[in-house]
Amino acid sequence: MKIAVASTNPVKVSAVKEAFEKQFPGVALEIIPLSVASGVSDQPMSDDETRRGAENRVASVKKAQPDADFYVGLEGGLDTFDGRLMAFAWMAIEGPGRKFSESRSPTLPLPPGVQQLVEDGLELGDANDRVFSTLNSKQGGGAFGLLTNGLYTRESIYTQTLIFALIPFVHELWNRTASGS
Repeated sequence: MKIAVASTNPVKVSAVKEAFEKQFPGVALEIIPLSVASGVSDQPMSDDETRRGAENRVASVKKAQPDADFYVGLEGGLDTFDGRLMAFAWMAIEGPGRKFSESRSPTLPLPPGVQQLVEDGLELGDANDRVFSTLNSKQGGGAFGLLTNGLYTRESIYTQTLIFALIPFVHELWNRTASGS
C-alpha cells in the first residue's frame, strides 16, 4: 500500500506510519513523505483555516504523487475560545475510490506565556521553544508533550486522530447502504 504524506516532518510521518500499521495490520506500507503547500497561513489561527490546510495538503500531495493508494494531510492550528488560546490538529485522508475522511484531534489549552508570544506573531513551535527553553519542539513532543509531561505527545495525538480518520476505510458500516444491506 502506497501512502503519500503531505509533510516531511518526522513526527507527522511517523504518526501516519503507526496509524496505518494499526488500521491495516500485516499490510506492507510504502510511506512517501513530500513537502507540499497547505494554501493557508504558516500558523493557522482558526478551526476552519486548519481544516482547510489539511484538505489542501491532500489535494497538493495527490498532484505531486498521483499513483498512491492514500493521500494524507495533517495540519496543526490554533483558535481562541473564551479568550484562551487552544491548539489542535486536523487530519484529512483520501483513499481508494476518492473516498474522503477527516478527523480533529483533542484540544489543548495553552499557557498565557505561549498565548502572548503567538499573539505577538510567533508560530506555536517557536513560542513553545521560548517558554519551555526547548529546541525544535514541533519535531519532538510538541505542546502536547510539554504540557502533559510526556503522557501524550504530538505524535501520539496525531496517531490517534489518524486512526479515527481511517475508520471509514476499515469499518464495515461505511460499506453498507442506508438500508443495511
